[in-house]
Amino acid sequence: MRKSDVLAVVLGGGKGTRLYPLTKYRAKPAVPFGGKFRIIDVPISNCLNSNIDQIYILTQFNTESLHRHIYSTYRLGRFTEGFVDILAAQQTTENMDWYQGTADAVRQNLEYIKEVNASYTIILSGDHLYRMDYNEFLKTHVEKKADITISVKPVSRNEASGFGILKTDQESRIHQFVEKPESNQLDAARSPGLTEETPFLASMGIYIFTTKVLIDILNQSSSDDFGRHIIPSSIGSYRVFAHSFSGYWRDIGTMESFFNANLELTSLKPPFTFYDENFPIYTRARSLPGSRVDNCSFEHTLLADGCFIEKSKIRKSVVGIRTIISRNSELENCVLMGNDFYESNNINYTVPIGIGENCIIKNAIIDKNARIGNNVRIINRDNAKTADRQNYYIREGIVVIPKNTTIPDNQII
Repeated sequence: MRKSDVLAVVLGGGKGTRLYPLTKYRAKPAVPFGGKFRIIDVPISNCLNSNIDQIYILTQFNTESLHRHIYSTYRLGRFTEGFVDILAAQQTTENMDWYQGTADAVRQNLEYIKEVNASYTIILSGDHLYRMDYNEFLKTHVEKKADITISVKPVSRNEASGFGILKTDQESRIHQFVEKPESNQLDAARSPGLTEETPFLASMGIYIFTTKVLIDILNQSSSDDFGRHIIPSSIGSYRVFAHSFSGYWRDIGTMESFFNANLELTSLKPPFTFYDENFPIYTRARSLPGSRVDNCSFEHTLLADGCFIEKSKIRKSVVGIRTIISRNSELENCVLMGNDFYESNNINYTVPIGIGENCIIKNAIIDKNARIGNNVRIINRDNAKTADRQNYYIREGIVVIPKNTTIPDNQII
């Protein structure tokens, strides 16, 4: 199969309300992750490593930083006909509406999809963490002579209620779809050939369409969403099959899952790693110097490039690029996204960028360019589950300091 036979369409996500305030100034796929990456790097890298180099990214909300990252990172060069192009939502004479859902976003860009003239179109989400060779996915689609193939992952009974569950036959053809089933619906949704530990097949929200079928379905239907509308209504009319995926996969579109997935990276043997010699996850090359640390204690810490850390204790934390931590500070279960720049030593800032002296920070996400003063305590003192305050938020018990926020000296959160 030729590279030109496959087109990838990456859905840039909606408003990202579940990750707010991390999405206050950026699209969800542009949220920093793992110290130096952005979420969008995962599906694009999976495509490139799978030899798919025709990639459209559909965007709509807070797109500036996402567009800048994509254009500065994924320049495929003059010696390939491939592309990584952005299709931003736009009003036209035929359509004055913004994207109303995943299917509607693809529908509004059908003319661009037709121009590529690929035999198959793979629809990907911009907020999942996994490593997949899409060639295996495509192989299933071709061998089954499928019109639509859905990537699925076996899940337990406890997990099933959070997913769309697909029921298949012995040939992996899908006959039923139940969105987030109730417990009394589960037994009827079991698929054959699965273990007792994971007896249900959950949709991963990743689809391969024969392109002609995709065009026909979207032209005939006005439904807005693939998972809720297009896929369930297509099962009876088209050949829809499941492709089982057994590797690590996580939806990191909620604050809790995003936070936990970051902290998992701090293990010496994490369930997911960004580096694989044969299948790396790419990101922007910044040419930063190595991090400098003096008299510090680190335990289960992921430390990115260009940091300056002095006489501090850090445990189970992700420390992003250009992070500055002053002396005698203690951090535990933290995700620090780092900084976009270094400040000049010649300017006397009221609260310098980074984390000041004698701070204690636990169970927190510190977004980029935050200024944390001296003697600050970020510990969720009141054990709140949710809160919206002037310079911080609490989501699922996690304190989130938004981008460019200043926390003055001696404040207790």
